[in-house]
Amino acid sequence: MSRRTGIKVEEGTSSVYADLGYVDAAEMQRKAQLATEIARAIKARHLTQEDAATLLGIDQSKVSRITRGQFRGVSEAKLLELVTRLGHDVKIVVGPARRRAGKIELQFA
Repeated sequence: MSRRTGIKVEEGTSSVYADLGYVDAAEMQRKAQLATEIARAIKARHLTQEDAATLLGIDQSKVSRITRGQFRGVSEAKLLELVTRLGHDVKIVVGPARRRAGKIELQFA
């Protein structure tokens, strides 16, 4: 508890979605990472949302929603497709089987 304000502060994990109790927290985290990369790539290419929409083959309003982190209703597969349309290569590697459940992880080069 903070001495100055009397407000209890709790340290979170690396996933705000898990901290908020989302059942699909891992998926939401990956989608957030992909949406962030899409927004970064659009900015780096100096594209307007309209130009990005044309390049990506989606509506400008959907570009706006994705770049603002509103990606519910957009699949991970669609976000991966958008990343490739922005010039990035996407490589999916399936590792060896293990006794525990596997995990899905994104790495950006």
